[in-house]
Amino acid sequence: INQSCFLNPKHFCSQIDDKEFDIPQVDTPPTLESILNELEDEEEPFVLEDTCVLNTDNMDAHSCDTSSLASSDSGDPAHLKRKRRTVDLNATVHGSVLRHSLLKGISAQIVSAADKVDAGLPTAITVSGVIAVGTSHGLALVFDTNQALRLCLGTKATGAEFGAVSALSINHDCSRLLCGFAKGQITMWDLASGKLLRTITDAHPPGTAILHVKFTEDPTLAVCNDSGGSVFELSFRRVMGMRSCDSRCLFSGSKGEVCCIEPLRAPPDFREHPITHYSLLAMASLTKILVIGLKPSLKVWMTFPYSKSDPSSVPQLAWQFVPVQKTVNPMLAFCKGDTVHFLLVKKEETGTIHVIKQKQLHLSCDIISLSWINSRTLVLVDSHEKLQVVDRPSQEVLETLDLEQVQLVYNSRHFKSLATGGNVSQALALVGEKACYQSVSSYAGQIVYLGTKVTLTPVRLRLCLQRIDCLLKQEHFVEALSLAWSFHEGTAKAVVGLLGDPMKRKGVVSDKMVEILFQLAEHALKKCPEHGKIQVMEQHFHDVVPVLVDYCLLLKRADLMFNQLYTQLVENTVAKGVFLESLESYIVADRLGHLTTPIMKDLLAHYHGNGMMDSLERCIVHLDVTSLDIQQVVQVCWENQLYDAMIYVFNSGINDYITPMEVGEVVMGNKLLVYISCCLAGRAYPLGDIPEDLVVQVKNQVFEFLIRLHSGDSLEEEEVFPFIRTLLHFDTREFLNVLAMTFEDFKNDKQALEYQQRLVDILLQVMVDNPDFTPSQVGGLFTFLARQLAKPDNTLFVNRKLFDQVLEFLCCPDDDSRHTERQQVLLELLQVGGVVQFDEGRLLALAEKAKFYQICEFLYEKKHLYDRIIDCYLRDPLRKVIHSSAASWSHGTLPAHSSVLLNVPPLLPPHLLLCLPSLFLFAPPFREGHHPGTVLPLERDLHELLLDLLCRFGPQQLLSFLQTSQHYRLEEAIQITQKYHHNEATAYLLEKKGDVHGAFAVLLEVARKHPQSREGRRDEEERESDSTLTRVKDSLNDIIVLGHRNSDSLYQQQREVCHLKPYVLKLLIRCVCVCVCVSVLKELTMKVLNCMSSFISLPAIIQRILQDPVYGKGKLAEIQGLILGMLDTFNYEQTLLETTTSLLNHDLHWSLAHLRAAVTRGLHPRQDYCNICLQQYKRRQDSAEEIIVFSCGHLYHQQCLQQKDSGWGVTSELPQRWSCYKCSSSQGGRGGPSTEPKRDRSTSLAQVYDDLCAMLSSRHTASTVNVLSPARVRFARPAPADVNTNPSVTFNHLWT
Repeated sequence: INQSCFLNPKHFCSQIDDKEFDIPQVDTPPTLESILNELEDEEEPFVLEDTCVLNTDNMDAHSCDTSSLASSDSGDPAHLKRKRRTVDLNATVHGSVLRHSLLKGISAQIVSAADKVDAGLPTAITVSGVIAVGTSHGLALVFDTNQALRLCLGTKATGAEFGAVSALSINHDCSRLLCGFAKGQITMWDLASGKLLRTITDAHPPGTAILHVKFTEDPTLAVCNDSGGSVFELSFRRVMGMRSCDSRCLFSGSKGEVCCIEPLRAPPDFREHPITHYSLLAMASLTKILVIGLKPSLKVWMTFPYSKSDPSSVPQLAWQFVPVQKTVNPMLAFCKGDTVHFLLVKKEETGTIHVIKQKQLHLSCDIISLSWINSRTLVLVDSHEKLQVVDRPSQEVLETLDLEQVQLVYNSRHFKSLATGGNVSQALALVGEKACYQSVSSYAGQIVYLGTKVTLTPVRLRLCLQRIDCLLKQEHFVEALSLAWSFHEGTAKAVVGLLGDPMKRKGVVSDKMVEILFQLAEHALKKCPEHGKIQVMEQHFHDVVPVLVDYCLLLKRADLMFNQLYTQLVENTVAKGVFLESLESYIVADRLGHLTTPIMKDLLAHYHGNGMMDSLERCIVHLDVTSLDIQQVVQVCWENQLYDAMIYVFNSGINDYITPMEVGEVVMGNKLLVYISCCLAGRAYPLGDIPEDLVVQVKNQVFEFLIRLHSGDSLEEEEVFPFIRTLLHFDTREFLNVLAMTFEDFKNDKQALEYQQRLVDILLQVMVDNPDFTPSQVGGLFTFLARQLAKPDNTLFVNRKLFDQVLEFLCCPDDDSRHTERQQVLLELLQVGGVVQFDEGRLLALAEKAKFYQICEFLYEKKHLYDRIIDCYLRDPLRKVIHSSAASWSHGTLPAHSSVLLNVPPLLPPHLLLCLPSLFLFAPPFREGHHPGTVLPLERDLHELLLDLLCRFGPQQLLSFLQTSQHYRLEEAIQITQKYHHNEATAYLLEKKGDVHGAFAVLLEVARKHPQSREGRRDEEERESDSTLTRVKDSLNDIIVLGHRNSDSLYQQQREVCHLKPYVLKLLIRCVCVCVCVSVLKELTMKVLNCMSSFISLPAIIQRILQDPVYGKGKLAEIQGLILGMLDTFNYEQTLLETTTSLLNHDLHWSLAHLRAAVTRGLHPRQDYCNICLQQYKRRQDSAEEIIVFSCGHLYHQQCLQQKDSGWGVTSELPQRWSCYKCSSSQGGRGGPSTEPKRDRSTSLAQVYDDLCAMLSSRHTASTVNVLSPARVRFARPAPADVNTNPSVTFNHLWT
């Protein structure tokens, strides 16, 4: 978009007098209607106005001094002084997406009315079939699409009573207008007649302003939102000619203030959509979004809380019908802050309604306005009044415009409810600072913004061709082509105006692109600098010509490029050269395969004349051979040694695959080998494949060429088979590799197998006994043959004598030249399978004679003569890399003279030395039971010998060897490890021996050395602090592990343990005092102390610390932390013990209390007679007799029980104990003394209590009460009268 498409601030400062509006000078002022009906002659309907250039010259002068309502509400005059933000004019692939304009007629009339008749400033707008604008003095001005004033609704007197118009809404058939006012009233107007139909004053609580009033899809139903945060439903009725309005509260502001509402209103095409029958309403409170259905009954469909956002952010809502998965459904976009959420409302075939969350849109701005402009595109306005066009599926910002000069009208005055006294919450007033709901109205793909400086600014999406033309006007041809191609491919965003089927749309765009290409070529030639450096001109055309070529090829219009555009560019020599050079990249990429004859002629001449031979060759091999002048091309290729191009022309042009080999046998070099390989493999050189019908013919031709006895123009002195000789001399190994790859494809082709045998015979004839070939070349031939002969399906025949001949040649002891090369060649030959071609005995003899030690080792390994392998290694001074033969010793025998191992390790490489443990552990002679005749001392001697070697050369494997091997003597092993000062291994052996104290002493000595050595080198503390600390930590960990491992076995010897542990403690404390990193060692010390606490008491540990002589001179503070930590542990354990004891005592008290309550409960006899004598308990009234009642309810005379021997345990210390006679008899036994009487149902609870009390008093807490005594009851003689009247109350219970 060009700069004139933006609002120019200079235009706002122009002074307009009355003459420009043709206002007559009269004595009496004109009426409001007469002023508003004055239209400019040049004005056009806003929907048809061309708005590429925004002109505001007809604005009233007062518009320059009028601020927006937000600035006047906040009292901040700086709102007018905002810096102009520069709009990014760099063209993008989207171009200018929005077409924006100024409704000059409406704007001029509103400004004039405000100035001359005090109509007030604009406060609200709504757009449908007409445009309605509300003012601050309570008027509603209705304009048609021609910008002519149709109606002026209301009067200034009404404005004085109701306040400013704060909200407007028009129903879907454009017949009714609802006006909400700042003081809370709502009016309904007939837009056909301008008649006031209703004045609603009681729809919501008084004292609150109307923030929103909106018609729903039903013309008899509307909703409104007041500054108290409540939402009400307005139902309009007309009965008997009387109009009425019923109000119902949908949401109370006491539950959360709603500041935005948006009913779902379908466009005409979707009026019958099933979702519209529910009259959906979206409400945005300060904390969440609610979606409710008004029909058939009120129902909440979904609530969605906001994510964290700025409290001053303004909630936004917008509905749109969007196609998703071949169905069109309503989608709600809502936001608060910088994140836009999307909810898709969908009705299933079963009738179930689903509200589905869609992908969010994240932006880096605070959104104050959100509108759909079509089903894929949203238009947002941020708090800096920047308008952004966003594509919803890709979430890409397509364009950004600056609306700052429009000065949007803000609704903060109404949100603060200043007209009714400002009785709103602080949160709602904060949101109102950036609220501009009534300044934005969208309808039919266009959005109108209401401002105080530029009153009405409608925006809509540009048509596709308009977007392209907008770039062309700015001479942005490359961007225009890029945008047009995106339209052609269907990848463009916000596309409007491309109709018809896809092919028709592509045709329209293609024609437009062809037009742009001609314009670009013409513009490039016209703007070419006439003077200056040639590089400047070349750069100018390099920026243009590749674009022309690229889009011609994309459109598949090579004819346009060669016949018209090239003809146009030929006029300029530089342009012509750039055009021809730019073709290379497209030819090499196989996007351009055919050139016209004139173009090809000019291409050859230009590339040849400028020395661009490599580029010319790359082009030739990719072009269709039919477009080439073969004679001219071949001549150029031979003259400039373009062998790839020459081969391509011969092969593709005349199907000649032999001539390139004949003429380029020597000069082509490595290319010839690759060419032969391709021909034999069926591939074309340098690219592609040979036609299938020519593959066999080409192979045969190449073989015939190779096996020719002489060349065509041979001389008498020419040797036989010159072609093969030349290739062998050029690169023997590569030529043999080519043959090897070719032989892989020979399976069942009889003729090819004949060629294979013939080639092998020729190679042997040419190379064997020929001094022209080196041993390496001859060895390469026989290695090649050995590989072929080793194949399972081999059909080659080679005389074995030739292998013997080659063996003698390679192993000749008299020839010291190339000794290493000959040995390596023979070794390679043996490794690929050539060993089967030789007598191994003869081969070994020749190898030993020739001092081929690697060959000897190879053969010794096959025979498991491993001692001789070491001999070979020692005798080979040049050897630096050794095979991993020692790993194979596990499958063979050990050297007979094991003492050789003492001399081997200094010479062995590391990886061979590391194999020694495996040798001793797993070799068959040393596995028990493998060789019964193995002598044990020899076995132990060998293991100790290996132990000595490991101490010297492999200490990292020493400990693992000791742990896995069982065949060494402990005493000798300890002496060896002590000899080489391997303390960890010595400690392990001592522990294994049973000398735990000795192991401790060794580890303590190791740990003691680290800090002492560090004390003597204070100068190097900084450099060695980390390594020293690590060594100390590892040593102390070893000590701790050793202590854990052996403490259980020493537990019975507490004296030794108490003697051993403090040494560890003493060492740790000294280490803490020496080392810098005290915290780490304190941690280790606490770990040791925790280990010790399991075996010795804490006071003993503290006493040992305090008795240490190290702390006899004021160093106690160094271990203060350790002692305090131990005391804390002691206090914690003491508290834990006290708490546990308290809990146990509490449980015991509870149990005894319940038991005492049960014992002291009275007993109720079942009968009033003795269960033995069956007489009543009062047999004689004149005698006192003891009655015994058991807890089971049975009653007895004491004498009866004594007669039945139911009592026992009569002593002077304890009372006599009784058992129930009847219960004992029913259980199969008689009452009486028993060694282990059991507790049963008849035992007395009183005895339980007595025994427990005695048990507690005697502190025998571990004993159990096994025998329980019954309770005894004495009866005094009652008076006769009492007995006759109520015998049951004469009992005197005496409990014992």
